[in-house]
Amino acid sequence: MSVIYMLLTISIFVAIIFFAIFIISVRSGQYDDSYTPSVRMLFEDELVKPTLPSGKDKSSVKIDNKNESIQLNKSQKL
Repeated sequence: MSVIYMLLTISIFVAIIFFAIFIISVRSGQYDDSYTPSVRMLFEDELVKPTLPSGKDKSSVKIDNKNESIQLNKSQKL
């Protein structure tokens, strides 16, 4: 039974040491990311799907996939 107490004490001591090292590394800026913000402008933004104009139903709207523009039927008044 004394071996369990000894192993438990040692494992808690090792866990405290690792936690202290982690806190010290976080405070010193070890995990700060200085690379990603500088290259973020090189990546393309996600494409946003065009939304329908308010009050229009889906049958009267034609979406051009090449330019992603919205065109209304001529029979509908704006």
